[in-house]
Amino acid sequence: MSRSNKTLEEILEYIFYQNPTNQDEIADDLKITRRYVTKLLKPLLDEGIVKKVYVIDLKKYDEIYGDSNSEFNPKDYSTNILIKNLENMSNHVKNQLELSFESVIENDEEKAKEALELDYITNNMFEKIRSSVETVVNLNPHFKLSKILLFNEVAYNFERIGDYCSHLNKFIINNDDIIDDKILYILKKMYKYAQMSISYSTDAFIDGCVDLKGNLRDTEEKMHQRQSEAMKEIAIHMLDSSLDDIGTANYYIYLTRVIKTFERIGDISVEIMDIAVEFHRDIPRTTVPRYFRDDG
Repeated sequence: MSRSNKTLEEILEYIFYQNPTNQDEIADDLKITRRYVTKLLKPLLDEGIVKKVYVIDLKKYDEIYGDSNSEFNPKDYSTNILIKNLENMSNHVKNQLELSFESVIENDEEKAKEALELDYITNNMFEKIRSSVETVVNLNPHFKLSKILLFNEVAYNFERIGDYCSHLNKFIINNDDIIDDKILYILKKMYKYAQMSISYSTDAFIDGCVDLKGNLRDTEEKMHQRQSEAMKEIAIHMLDSSLDDIGTANYYIYLTRVIKTFERIGDISVEIMDIAVEFHRDIPRTTVPRYFRDDG
């Protein structure tokens, strides 16, 4: 295979798997010049095989190049890329949570704003996985649809965790008051449980470690205990404060949201665990709300 053909294969694979928005992105990541990217893509752009923003018209590609010896074969697309993207998204969300909590611990508004920026990446990661799921379904209409759509559900739940992280950032941006040491100690515990919950649910879905469900359940119980302790401490502080002051009232509202954030991350992790059980063991999730059933 000539160098130009090999490079074109690499470009097509990059477009297919990475969903780039422009040719500069392709050139930068593949370490080639933008002019060379343009040269190789021009025939495919002219024929409508590759479209802007960069996607591949798989039907046209098969019609023109399907019988060639092209090494790029979209039909070889598997769930491996989805698993990789989900793993990357999980790690990113955990980093987003870590930076968000650091902004709380250090009362650092700049870190809070930086963490908010990470949420845009989280949203883009979800869109990338959603697009990849659609591609898999289009490539293989006989693929078990219910299975592949579960990737969408997990990615959506990771996106929700990212959204909840923003409550931590908004607390720092909108408040100047320092959190009481006792409440902060409880929050550190809740943060630890939240990170553990994300890890348990991620390992369950990606690696099939659904036996971690018991660990997650234990962690969630500890989370709820800490939440109760934190809310009692807030109630005590509110009794000693004047809520006539708007700033003070807002402080407790935002602080309550911070506590609720960790609890909700735990709940979402349980939802991901339920999806993992359905994915790996073909056990459908119950329609009974979690709070009204016994998972023991």
